[in-house]
Amino acid sequence: MTADVRQLAQLAVALEHDIPEVERAMVAAVTRGALNIKNDWRDNARASSGRHARLYPNSISYDVTPIPGGAKAEIGPDKGRAQGALGNLLEFGSVNNPPHNDGGRALLAEEPRFVLQVAAITDGLGPG
Repeated sequence: MTADVRQLAQLAVALEHDIPEVERAMVAAVTRGALNIKNDWRDNARASSGRHARLYPNSISYDVTPIPGGAKAEIGPDKGRAQGALGNLLEFGSVNNPPHNDGGRALLAEEPRFVLQVAAITDGLGPG
């Protein structure tokens, strides 16, 4: 039995060549997405946190860490900033307070934009 694997070999060479460019593009997409989520989360929190947590929105930040193949982001209230420790209470609620879900709503809003970014990056892979 024989198989013609020339196209597969061409694809492997193209993908190997594209890896650094794809990783840079994925880091940029994750960074952009994290910034969008942070900004939307802050906007949501400004609308929902009220006068008792007026400093809380400014506690929301993000960190991006490059990893093989792209990046990961951690987004949310920084407990070291003013009122950042209120994050769990405001986001998830308590016995006395309903959940605000500000971060959850920001994440859902970013999802379609992020999916389009990743699709645009991956559509350019392989032999042209």
